[in-house]
Amino acid sequence: MTAPDLLLTGGEVAGAGRLDVAVTGATVTAIGPDLDRTAGRVVDVRGHLVTAGLVDLHTHVFAPGTHLGVLPDVAGVLSGVTTVVDAGSAGPANFAEFAELIPGSRTEIVPFVHIGHNGLAARPDVAAASDLDPGGVRRVLAAHPDLVRGIKVRLVSPALQVAGLDMLRTARTVAREFGVPLMVHIGDIDGPGGPRLGPDTMDLLDPGDIVTHVYTANPGGVLDARGRVHPEVHAAADRGVLFDAAHGCKNLSFEVARRVLDQGVPLHAVSTDLTLTGRRQIVFSLTEVMSRYLALGFTVEEVVRMTTSGPAAAAGIADRSGTLAVGRTADISVLALSEGDWTVSDSFGGTLRVKQSFSPVLTVRAGSVVEPAEAPHPWGWLPEE
Repeated sequence: MTAPDLLLTGGEVAGAGRLDVAVTGATVTAIGPDLDRTAGRVVDVRGHLVTAGLVDLHTHVFAPGTHLGVLPDVAGVLSGVTTVVDAGSAGPANFAEFAELIPGSRTEIVPFVHIGHNGLAARPDVAAASDLDPGGVRRVLAAHPDLVRGIKVRLVSPALQVAGLDMLRTARTVAREFGVPLMVHIGDIDGPGGPRLGPDTMDLLDPGDIVTHVYTANPGGVLDARGRVHPEVHAAADRGVLFDAAHGCKNLSFEVARRVLDQGVPLHAVSTDLTLTGRRQIVFSLTEVMSRYLALGFTVEEVVRMTTSGPAAAAGIADRSGTLAVGRTADISVLALSEGDWTVSDSFGGTLRVKQSFSPVLTVRAGSVVEPAEAPHPWGWLPEE
């Protein structure tokens, strides 16, 4: 039997115990105890958690003419993440430019296309109903059927005042034509948005569509004025709509999270909504965001699932990402789970204490090993003590 190119030894494989993982080329070729140490490279990962490559379901890694985007590999392999989903940074006007950049990244980039003509290169992204570009989105989807995995809609001001829920209806029509999901940003409403915006939004979503920022405290979220989850949210969950807790600079509230969790709404993905500003000020990295969900009471296993198989399924890439198994692409994250006492923050001034925190140790992307680099804090990857 040919020796593998890479052997990760002694790690705690998520859900399976202490095992070795062998990689040949870009493929996982063996997982088991005490595998043959004959390999091109042997890495001792004892004491660390070995998971399928982390998938960040909501990032912004393309920013033409803006200071919004994070470099894909900074959000990705340099931070322990093998795959980033770009949540509608590009629209039809600039998607071709984005598509040309994607092959140069070591991190896998999975783009959603914005329903607005210019994507986030225009601020606001939708200032008039004429900014909606369903025809352009159709052309992008037709030209890149194996690349683009969905359509992004931001139900925010001032777009709501000029286009209302027609934005969502327009995007929904195109999405259903091409068999791709919607990713719908809720919250961030100024001025009249209508008290039923949250419920009416949910009624327009189909199985596999994604609600992002589910724990936002901004108007237009999943809670009514008395802090109760709208019935339409439960109905959406029951029929297979997916919920993503994208953090962002202003869209994660610990208080809202606890209310929503207490009322039984499932969570399918934990993501960053990472931008250059967020990385510098509050979001920092996917592993740090993961630690905040430990503070909310999720288990390590639940948080790992919501950053591997959950987002991979939501993004339509479960055939190649989100699962660590023999025969699959060798996308692997090796994480430290440190013990300590840290303060973690949400986007609204709320804080929690957490006794465990994730940090990246090693990333394997399609069989290539990448060491973490460009930590977001002067002291490294862990939260502030």
